[in-house]
Amino acid sequence: MGIGASIFLIALGAIFAFAINANLGWLDLNVVGWVLMLVGLVGLITTLYFWNTRRRTVVAAPVRQRVVAEPVVPVQDDRVVREEYREVRRPGYPA
Repeated sequence: MGIGASIFLIALGAIFAFAINANLGWLDLNVVGWVLMLVGLVGLITTLYFWNTRRRTVVAAPVRQRVVAEPVVPVQDDRVVREEYREVRRPGYPA
């Protein structure tokens, strides 16, 4: 339901329960008012529960990792066979 619809049902139920003095014979407006207020209250509690339990997004500071591998041990003719240098950054953050 939603907060607005729940409050509307509570207000409409209060109007039926406390402000209207009509006798329809087959329909008791006081009972209809109390039922509407109860449904509105249940909808409001349910909506607030789901709003409070949904996941929150936490924006953290940019994380920068620097991975640097030492030169590989095998050496041929006094030169390093392979050297690796890598920087890992989170996408979307400037360098």
